[in-house]
Amino acid sequence: MKEFTITPDPKATALSESLGGVDQNGTAVVLPVVVERPLTLFLNRQEIVTMMTIGDYPDYLALGYLLNQNMLQMEDEVTGIDYDDDLGVVVVRTERETDFEEKLKKKTQTSGCAQGTVFGDVMEKFGDIILDPEAVLKTSWIYALSRKINQQPSLYLEAGAIHGCVLCEEDRPLVYMEDVGRHNAIDKIAGYMWRHGISSKAKIFYTTGRLTSEMVIKTVQMQIPIVISRSGFTAWGVDLARQANLTLVGRAKGKRFVCLSGVERLVFDIDPATVPEESSKHQRKAAR
Repeated sequence: MKEFTITPDPKATALSESLGGVDQNGTAVVLPVVVERPLTLFLNRQEIVTMMTIGDYPDYLALGYLLNQNMLQMEDEVTGIDYDDDLGVVVVRTERETDFEEKLKKKTQTSGCAQGTVFGDVMEKFGDIILDPEAVLKTSWIYALSRKINQQPSLYLEAGAIHGCVLCEEDRPLVYMEDVGRHNAIDKIAGYMWRHGISSKAKIFYTTGRLTSEMVIKTVQMQIPIVISRSGFTAWGVDLARQANLTLVGRAKGKRFVCLSGVERLVFDIDPATVPEESSKHQRKAAR
């Protein structure tokens, strides 16, 4: 795949709107503000969840969510995806009959932005997944990915208050998705990978958001062995990453990063002193 097969469109009128206010000096300002809207997901005839989302790629979001919740299997045949923008509803239809009434009773709200939701038995396959032990992460790739992704026009840079997730291979960013919740952005990538038959082998997952338990679980579910974040960690996220042998790199800004799990995959092939500091523009946006 070439670099940036999918990229954010910060100028898309449906994803943000301009709102007026005043700054700390009382000066009138107009800022782009991200729009969020509810999207209710049905699997066949069963209502699964209502998510807050920016509204782009509802088909990938729906597929990825169901895959990462173990409600949709890799071998399932999807017979249709119907989306109604006016109603804010997306319906995924499968050849296999589905019934998740018991699973839906075991619902947990996560620390994700816009209230992520997982279901009680989402860990049922976690311990059985073996991540590629041959995968490596060159430190030069970390710096190259951070630079390329941070320079790509996005809602994250334009308006803040949003998270970006990027599927990568070596030093090449491939698929860049954004949403108000990082869990939605990673689900969009999972749906895209499934729909287009993209293997997780040798892939890297990059996110602007925190490395929480939910993000680790979803990355392992997708069988991606390496994750890089601009942000920090939670203790449970690190613990789960260590259990799964997931390489977990956080606080990746400028020439700095920290690896708290899967250190054996790191290949130190560049002197950090030769890496330029991150521009103040990206530092300001990251703080939003």
